[in-house]
Amino acid sequence: MEIELRTLIQRIHDAPHRLMLVTAGAGHSALSRLLDVAGASRTLLEAVVPYSQAAFDDFLARKPEQYVAGQTSRLLAGRAYTRARQLSPDSQFLFGVACTATIATDRMKRGEHRAHVARWQPDGFLQYDLLIEKGVRTRAEEEALVSRLILHVIAESCDIQDLVPLDLVAGDQLSVQRYTHLPAAQALTAGASHYFGVQADGLPYNTATPPPVILSGAFNPLHEGHLGIAQAAEALLGQPVTFELAAINVDKPPLPTDVILARIGQFAGRYPVLVSDAPTYICKARLYPGATFVVGYDTAVRIFATRYYEDSVEKMNAALSEIGALGCRFLVAGRLDESGTFRSLDDMAIPARFAPLFDAIPETLFRSDISSTKLRNTGKLGSR
Repeated sequence: MEIELRTLIQRIHDAPHRLMLVTAGAGHSALSRLLDVAGASRTLLEAVVPYSQAAFDDFLARKPEQYVAGQTSRLLAGRAYTRARQLSPDSQFLFGVACTATIATDRMKRGEHRAHVARWQPDGFLQYDLLIEKGVRTRAEEEALVSRLILHVIAESCDIQDLVPLDLVAGDQLSVQRYTHLPAAQALTAGASHYFGVQADGLPYNTATPPPVILSGAFNPLHEGHLGIAQAAEALLGQPVTFELAAINVDKPPLPTDVILARIGQFAGRYPVLVSDAPTYICKARLYPGATFVVGYDTAVRIFATRYYEDSVEKMNAALSEIGALGCRFLVAGRLDESGTFRSLDDMAIPARFAPLFDAIPETLFRSDISSTKLRNTGKLGSR
């Protein structure tokens, strides 16, 4: 087994893939084994062991419903993936792997011994759930089993075919779940669907119920300003924000499938994101009736630009009337204009009949002067 594992790890290091690894509760010797074989710097970008609850919550940026659970492993893997994107933005073979587990310790446990190992890549996730038969292995042996499972997932993610057996016993239970966003993205770009969604944990979004609050954009890249405005909207409205990636935009070329998948990956482990072919807010209102759209000042101004309504004031008024009839409205955050002046909803001349559709996010609650364009032009990264 030792020779087989070392050979497997060497093949991992020889692959072009790079990863960020998170282990909590068990599986830490997988990191040691990766580092013991020459070439680890070609594979491992970073490893984190958030052993305390405080460290766990800090890395995940939330308190999970359950620390040892499949969903939590997916959230951790998503956050690991976004970290990998920050550390190696030019790599085409990135993924995040996370394990959360509970195994034998120095006291009798009432609950199950189990491990959940997930991997997040741009097109989706892979998840292994292992229920370990209690009482047949020592803690060290259970640790070794979980570590082999982690290495198994890493090797599979590197497209390595010949994997090392896990040496399961009759009472162990292993299940595998795979999900890819690729078919949904392809259907949208082909015009076969209007929108699809991905939850923060990687599972598909239930599109049967429109989200209550939506923040739409190109997110090229997703940055702290986007996250800040989402947090401000949640504080004001008392409802969660769902991001929406505009695959079709009236001012930009349509996004190809690979770009859609890459931008979805920015939200991995932290926010749900929808992807739609709705280029204007009247189209969005028809997709998401009853939603509040969170927008910046510059976007709010464009809502009243007649060029988006075939240069017709009448069509603009009809569209805004329909948006109101569909129960939708806008929450507007101030932004710097091209002259460097901070502008807010108070600076807009909104017709009285449409004023009830617009509310403001106070500058005291949110202001961010970050620009996606400036980040791109200066080669700076967005938010992890």
